[in-house]
Amino acid sequence: MDREKIEFHIRGLLEAIGEDPDREGLRETPARVAGMLEEVLEGTAYSNHEIAQMFGKTFSAPENGSDEAIVMKDITVFSYCEHHMALMYDMTVNVSYIPRGKVLGLSKIARICDMAAKRLQLQEKLGRDIAEIISEAAGTPDVGVRILGSHSCMTARGIKNTSSRTETRTYLGEYKTRQDLKDLLA
Repeated sequence: MDREKIEFHIRGLLEAIGEDPDREGLRETPARVAGMLEEVLEGTAYSNHEIAQMFGKTFSAPENGSDEAIVMKDITVFSYCEHHMALMYDMTVNVSYIPRGKVLGLSKIARICDMAAKRLQLQEKLGRDIAEIISEAAGTPDVGVRILGSHSCMTARGIKNTSSRTETRTYLGEYKTRQDLKDLLA
């Protein structure tokens, strides 16, 4: 990311909304916003393939039960909507996959979700990205992802419907056709 350019534009944004970027409370705001954007949009610097490689630590799957689904629920993430750059918050991600000879370390699943969320995007795309990354990292075509979240573009502006939540589901492989696997994500 180009911190200098971000700082320049944040200063201009402050001026455009009628603020004085040189007043005491705002003097360092452009630098703080640039630092914040580097942190919360870190995933922008990586492709899905690169994230799969970063967090692709696997272990041999147990011989008995190696075709049984692994489910991890209530992984918390936040992201930013690409339409309004508004916060998508109180997001929980449920991930399930069927191992094919190897399993991911559990913390890696949460790290994949977190890094994929650190991009400007749509919730639907986030689910697809997580599923693709898990598929590559775990070496399986069978992945399901459910995301439930609030969007400040719905809750804090526009319609201001504070109780609205958005749910998306992404299914790859066996998850597309098997209801028993889809049910694991509920």
